[in-house]
Amino acid sequence: MNSTEDSHNHKHSHGHSHNHGKNANKQALKLSFFIITIYMIIEAIGGFMTNSLALISDAGHMLSDAGALGLSYLAMTFGDRKATEFKTFGYKRFEVLAAFINGLTLIVISLYIFWEAYKRFSQPPEVQSSGMIIIASIGLVVNIIAAYILMKGDKSENLNVRSAFLHVIGDLLGSVGAIIAALLIMFFGWTLADPIASVLVAILIIISAYRVTRDSIHILMEGAPSQIDVTQVRKALEALKNTRDVHDLHVWAISSDTPSLSCHILIDDIRNSPMVMNNAKQILEKQFKIEHTTIQIETPETKCHIQEH
Repeated sequence: MNSTEDSHNHKHSHGHSHNHGKNANKQALKLSFFIITIYMIIEAIGGFMTNSLALISDAGHMLSDAGALGLSYLAMTFGDRKATEFKTFGYKRFEVLAAFINGLTLIVISLYIFWEAYKRFSQPPEVQSSGMIIIASIGLVVNIIAAYILMKGDKSENLNVRSAFLHVIGDLLGSVGAIIAALLIMFFGWTLADPIASVLVAILIIISAYRVTRDSIHILMEGAPSQIDVTQVRKALEALKNTRDVHDLHVWAISSDTPSLSCHILIDDIRNSPMVMNNAKQILEKQFKIEHTTIQIETPETKCHIQEH
């Protein structure tokens, strides 16, 4: 086998492995989403039937999980769709828009839980602890199953799967809290355990909701990705050989995992433009993981001379 054939087979094998991993991740997200969503509805109904705010709040937390799982799946699915003449960036921003709506919804849910908990602290109602512990225990098992499914996905290859896995782990802890509250009510008659557990879960929800909303607004406002230091990017480009100045530098994100950059680079001699362009692209890809770039080369004599995408 010659080196060309070996290289071709290696690329084919790598591509096949990448596609297989991506499909496995999509299936894991999809299956986990349906499991969590179905049980979320059951737990919400059970919470109202047993009069347990802890269960209702845990169902709210499961809604945040379902939202995270659904967004991750949609991001991977819609990301495969090609751009059109009307949507030149494709559908990558759908993930961000959906995350923003999801974050606002979760903030409203958590505020409702806080208000209900406040009323219950002053007048603790009767809670059916036996039904509460059964539903919370089933919820714990469901979360363990969902976590196992996601754990089998390639978390190192996909950040969406990793974040969804962490969401489910958080909800698993919410189920544990509901079980502890049910046991305290059952054996000690401590009805305040229910609103206390619900407040703890509501805090988890509002922290998660705040982060999702903040990050989505940042992307929608064309903010620079948090993992990219724009000052360092400017310094790296200005340090390139034959470069005099870098201006009109913009770094933003099309979606949470698609950073983009545009800038003007001023050089001494137009004959050096291919070398400067190539070096700039290499630094941006290797050092800062920015592949979607628009760089415009300028000279003191002739500006806007060369533009390359």
